[in-house]
Amino acid sequence: MKIKKITLIVPAYNEADNLRNLIPQWLAFCRKNDYMLIIINDGSYDNSRVILDKYKHEKWLKIVHHKMNRGYGAALKTGIIHAQTEYAVFLDADGQHELTDVVLLYRKLLQQDADMIVGSRLHLKSASLFRGLGKWIIRRVAKILLPIKINDINSGMKLFKTALAKKYISVCPDSMSFSDIIVLVFVNQGNFVIEHPITVRQRSMGRSTIRIRTAFETLWEILNITVLFRPMKVFLPLSIIFTTAGILWEIPILLAKKGLSMGAGLIIIIGLGCLVLGLIAEQLSTIMKMKIQ
Repeated sequence: MKIKKITLIVPAYNEADNLRNLIPQWLAFCRKNDYMLIIINDGSYDNSRVILDKYKHEKWLKIVHHKMNRGYGAALKTGIIHAQTEYAVFLDADGQHELTDVVLLYRKLLQQDADMIVGSRLHLKSASLFRGLGKWIIRRVAKILLPIKINDINSGMKLFKTALAKKYISVCPDSMSFSDIIVLVFVNQGNFVIEHPITVRQRSMGRSTIRIRTAFETLWEILNITVLFRPMKVFLPLSIIFTTAGILWEIPILLAKKGLSMGAGLIIIIGLGCLVLGLIAEQLSTIMKMKIQ
């Protein structure tokens, strides 16, 4: 039997109106290209299950229902686990992604022999000023903490080698920040990640679940993944800052021959403690990276 090359992974939470219109388009696209489609109903309380079950006998479609809402990242993990193709691509259930971009990204990935390709939206205007600012902050923090050249890590459309994603999802979060973190994990594991412009349409129905809290959660997860893969990037600067501050505090006190300041001594100890924690974290990081090789 011929093995299909790509699986389209679509997480859906209360997207009944969009699913009703988009599933026929997705299925026609999969039939034409001999791709697979996996839709994960992430505990929706609208009419999503009824709509999806109408297509449960489709050859090109696999439907997975979560009994409860587990989160965007958890839905993508489920899709990755069920994917049996060499490559997989994430699509949003709001209809914003163009199916023609799947083929475009696939060709670009093969041309450059990449392990993941991110659909970049940097040439497009953000839906709002706050969302645009939030995405910019996330990108800047990621670039400061981790050696990554990808600009639009927030993009929901990513095409990648399924086998690699299956190995990495254990260290990725179940929340909306999964989309950003999976890119950082690919990069930090030495995989070749590229990006290419895509077209994004306006959401026609329903409401986005992205909130201001999502940006803070993503920043927290970026910090977590930095500590996991490059702990000294966090602990060494902290050690230098605290130790230097303690020494600078203590110098005038010593010059005045007033002995050792307890405050300065405490700050220096904190600085040295950060260094020790960094060294321990570095060893744990090495063990963790070996487990997901």
